[in-house]
Amino acid sequence: MLWPMLALALAFCGIAVLAVLSVRVYAEVRRLARQVSASSERITRAAEDLERASAPLGSHVDALRRQ
Repeated sequence: MLWPMLALALAFCGIAVLAVLSVRVYAEVRRLARQVSASSERITRAAEDLERASAPLGSHVDALRRQ
């Protein structure tokens, strides 16, 4: 009777450890997703700023080419 109870206790402990690890993985995935989202927004903003900054330069280069 001791061995089946020990096996059951070890199985329960194993499942508990897996549950704790899965919660930790889930939390890290959520954190990583937030970081990726924030980085994507910053990249989009930087691309828009670059596009706005390059528009006057492009017209200036076009004017120099016409001369």
